[in-house]
Amino acid sequence: MTLMREVVKNAAVGVAIADKPDDLAAIKTPGCAAAIWRRPVEPGFQTWLDALRPDRLPHGRIAMRHKAVRGAVERLCDLANTPKSAERTYLINDIAALANLFEGLMPSGHVRLRLEPVRSNACRKFHIDALTARLICTYRGTGTQYGISTDGLDPARVFTVPTGSPVVLRGTLWPETPRSGLLHRSPPIEGTDETRLVLVLDPVFDPEDMT
Repeated sequence: MTLMREVVKNAAVGVAIADKPDDLAAIKTPGCAAAIWRRPVEPGFQTWLDALRPDRLPHGRIAMRHKAVRGAVERLCDLANTPKSAERTYLINDIAALANLFEGLMPSGHVRLRLEPVRSNACRKFHIDALTARLICTYRGTGTQYGISTDGLDPARVFTVPTGSPVVLRGTLWPETPRSGLLHRSPPIEGTDETRLVLVLDPVFDPEDMT
């Protein structure tokens, strides 16, 4: 695991590059604003997912205990008529594994899951999320973009998280101050015919806040 201290080819200041999932714990390191698990893409899975019709991609927003994620994603696949295959099972298992991993980083007991195909410029403005931390994994299409802002404007240099690589980002409610100035956004893809499939996981610390 490498915590970047200067701008390099594939990361920005304050971004940890994890070689294995446990290294995402670098998000708890002082001065670390984000951690990326840069993992290799499974070629067969990626080919299958990229070839799926957009209306067959699973989608939904659910808040639940993290142990219920696997069953919930399986139901979302059933509702979308995502073809049953080894690749579908891989997707379901991977999302469940990421939920368990995120729970280890941000113990909350519950998680809010959002899985959705994206074809528009939703969230194209650079921002920081109003929560403690968030995990994002783009399974299909262009990954989340991020960069450092020193003046409140858009970053001068923009980096892109690799497809299939989970990134954990601190939000405005993270207790450490001052903040690093790391902003992120969804890539602007409107008009390109690209369809992304994006997973977002947020911790839910109050069981009454399950909406």
